[in-house]
Amino acid sequence: MRGSAAAAAPAREGKDAEPDAVHAWRVSQLTRLGLASPVAEAVAGKVDWHAVAKLVESGCPAALAVTIVQ
Repeated sequence: MRGSAAAAAPAREGKDAEPDAVHAWRVSQLTRLGLASPVAEAVAGKVDWHAVAKLVESGCPAALAVTIVQ
């Protein structure tokens, strides 16, 4: 369908596909927690950022929290 909203915002490819806006929001949440941008970009669709946040708020470094959650 030409001109549809889906065509205007293409989904990311792969089994963990998600709309770009959602992915970008997850990246922003993970970087806000202290994760480096490239790492946040790589794991945003693969980890539960709430679980990462819980560990970070308990004093766990963000990178280690991601490793634990994965």
